[in-house]
Amino acid sequence: MAITSANQLELLQTAEAVAREKMIDPDLVIQAMEETLARAAKSRYGSELDIRVKIDRKTGRATFARVRTVVADEELENHHAQMTVKQAKNYLADPKIGDEIIDEVPPVDLGRIAAQSGKQVLLQRVREAERDRQFDEFKDRKGTIINGVVKREEYGNVIVDIGRGEGILRRNEKIGREAYRIGDRIRAYIKDVRRETRGPQVFLSRTDPQFMAELFKMEVPEIYDGIIEIKAVARDPGSRAKIAVISYDNSIDPVGACVGMRGSRVQAVVNELQGEKIDIIPWNEDIATFLVNALQPAEVSKVVFDEEAGKIEVVVPDEQLSLAIGRRGQNVRLASQLTGLDIDILTEAEESQRRQAEFAERTKLFMDTLDVDEMMAQLLVAEGFTNLEEVAYVDVDELLSIDGFDEATAEELQARARDFLEEQARKALENARKLGVDDSLINFEGLTPQMLEALAKDGVKTLEDFATCADWELAGGWTTENGQRKKDDGILEPFDMSLEEAQHLIMTARVLLGWVDPTEAEAEEADVSEDDEEAEA
Repeated sequence: MAITSANQLELLQTAEAVAREKMIDPDLVIQAMEETLARAAKSRYGSELDIRVKIDRKTGRATFARVRTVVADEELENHHAQMTVKQAKNYLADPKIGDEIIDEVPPVDLGRIAAQSGKQVLLQRVREAERDRQFDEFKDRKGTIINGVVKREEYGNVIVDIGRGEGILRRNEKIGREAYRIGDRIRAYIKDVRRETRGPQVFLSRTDPQFMAELFKMEVPEIYDGIIEIKAVARDPGSRAKIAVISYDNSIDPVGACVGMRGSRVQAVVNELQGEKIDIIPWNEDIATFLVNALQPAEVSKVVFDEEAGKIEVVVPDEQLSLAIGRRGQNVRLASQLTGLDIDILTEAEESQRRQAEFAERTKLFMDTLDVDEMMAQLLVAEGFTNLEEVAYVDVDELLSIDGFDEATAEELQARARDFLEEQARKALENARKLGVDDSLINFEGLTPQMLEALAKDGVKTLEDFATCADWELAGGWTTENGQRKKDDGILEPFDMSLEEAQHLIMTARVLLGWVDPTEAEAEEADVSEDDEEAEA
């Protein structure tokens, strides 16, 4: 098939028809045609030649040209597609490296095999353009809700017609035991859009927490306008959900606005989510207050927050325990997801028992170490003393403020506490030496004998060993695996060492060993402290 004047316009008509059918740019189809014709021309004139085809966008005329590029003498590899500057002077007055010499060649007559090969290339390029168009269209719609029609079902996954493409709703992204028939209308959340070998894949979800948030945005104009913000969402798909909202307009109640007149707004969301019960909770900056709200409808007596561990203890009346935990732990699990904290729930009786156990343990500690009677030990515990260090090194006036304690008693207690601590330190240092701790580590400022003993038991025996430790290995920390917070125990964590203290000690050791420049160490510690401040903010 030669490209004659009779079928020049047919090229443009074909390109427009394909572009219209596939909803892609006609120019992309013409470019694919140009590549197809160029391949056919190379098979006719020789594959080593650089043959290019240009189709006029107005007339449809295809121009075949042989292109030769001017290169340096040492770079000449292909005499058919390249030439030196000296050779190029026969064609150009002042040739430079990179110039192109273009000679028009006669159009080719496509044979049956070449035509078939060209058709395959054309179809492949059109498919690629169609996939790019689909990806570009849906990638910006990630995180939004889309309406579609059920097309078919494959192994429990629902294939949804979403207009200019298909979406896949996997079975684990369906609510409960949802079942769909071909032709059913469906609303879903675009969770992800990815390029894959078989084309762009649009992954849909009806169980994602953000699906519910987007539904509320559609039903509540105040959320869409930004007057009310959804701060957190937690879902047990098809069963129960909690959503935390805040209003930036004091005249608008966020919970009431989301509920709507006679519950019309929240009911529309509930109906879409197959009857999923939704608790709408006012968000609060104070974590304790927010948690009390999140555990509704249970009543909370007391909240104890461990900020470093990211854990929180909640004390509830005995009769409220089952309500706070919820069926199969659902209420506390959703509250934990909503706040991002690990929640331990105790009854008032359990908390009382624990307090009594701690009181008895500390009383026994003081009785055994200070050689005092039970009453005096209980007085110390009742006044808030928790360990021997506090008794030994506290200002003597604090001891004198305890009823029945005179100056002689206070001084005697402090002397006994210090004697005991010194003896413990002596034994710990002796054990550390027996375990092989080097003097370089013993003389390192900032480590107590008990710390040295603990380090030795963990194999840290020299200053070099200590300098190679990570801060979390000393102070402990938390990591998240599969959405679950996991505790990493630190060697010196029992001695209440913080991450900042561990970072400072490790950096000091590295400076002493000459591994780090002192100015660099100061700058690094400053950066770490700034990062910590930003994280806290």
